[in-house]
Amino acid sequence: MKIAFLSHFDANLYLFRLPIMQALIKEGWEVYAICPEGEYHHRFIEHNIIHLTYTIDRGSLNPLKELASIRSISTVLKDLRPDLLHTFTAKPNIYGIIAGKKANVPHIYASVTGLGSFFIEKDFKSKIVKRLILTLYEALFKKATAVTFQNRDDLALFTKGNIVDSHKTKLIKGSGIDTTKWVSHHKNEDGVIRFLFVGRLLKHKGVLEFIEAATTLKEHYKHKVHFVIAGDYYDGNPYGLDKAIMQEAVQKRIIEFIGWQNDVKPLLQACDVFVLPSYREGLPRTAIEAASMGRAIITSNTVGCKECVDEGINGFLVPVQHSTKLASAMEAFVHKPELIHTMGKASRLKAEKEFDVSTIVKSHLKMYKEKT
Repeated sequence: MKIAFLSHFDANLYLFRLPIMQALIKEGWEVYAICPEGEYHHRFIEHNIIHLTYTIDRGSLNPLKELASIRSISTVLKDLRPDLLHTFTAKPNIYGIIAGKKANVPHIYASVTGLGSFFIEKDFKSKIVKRLILTLYEALFKKATAVTFQNRDDLALFTKGNIVDSHKTKLIKGSGIDTTKWVSHHKNEDGVIRFLFVGRLLKHKGVLEFIEAATTLKEHYKHKVHFVIAGDYYDGNPYGLDKAIMQEAVQKRIIEFIGWQNDVKPLLQACDVFVLPSYREGLPRTAIEAASMGRAIITSNTVGCKECVDEGINGFLVPVQHSTKLASAMEAFVHKPELIHTMGKASRLKAEKEFDVSTIVKSHLKMYKEKT
């Protein structure tokens, strides 16, 4: 049996789908990664995965170039003739289903890993793009064998809106995490409570609310709390954080800003509480990593984020765009520092039970076997 995985980024497949690919190879499948060349494409061969590329201009909205990408994918699939095709994220889902049907691929799986800023913003343009995406999905998911979702809310949105038949859907919580590698022993003993934010410095990630909440707590607990932000700016993005805001917070010693970090394990090891006040997620990878590392979590009571926290058990859920409630949730750890340990242990148990990579791999293998 041949199975092909399709993405617009080699990193998406290599960093997040590799365990599934490896499990399939062990069972005798031929596995192919179809994606443009990038930082990781040359590493597939180390795992007996064959990399195939196609033409794409990621920044283009030119319909002719988009059609060229679909034709390029279709050509690859016609030559390969896979038994199954699995696509990930919006454009690969749309392009992959069209190309897969043109190439007569018997079974096509699509994964909705998140819905992006157009499902957060309420302006006219966002509403139009949102409607367009849902319309395309509705038409194309009729041709898909199965569609996976990372959280219950997105699944409900698509099934209740008749965008996809419920019998085609499956809830699989992310790409999984190796809980044997993402493990930590808490070491902070100086009485300072360390709060960590890791993410892109965009409005939708809640970075402004994090800074505002940190400002409030610093006024009352100056030497008892410490706030760290790790992330990168997105120049030109309309939702990007104004650098002046961060600079002011750093100058006032409210925030320690360390920029983008390739390895977040040391950061999670050093923190007490992981904070992600995002407005919407598919399923936040950073929160799952924090859970596996045994960290208490504060995140938003919204799509995707709330999958990572059982309220009052392994952390707290706060309203979206509410820095005051966020500050109150942070303050709870100042008054009851023992929550750092009890909630951290609960996070670890949740990660082992719900997000471990072995569970996620088994779910994928079962799905493929059921449909073929």
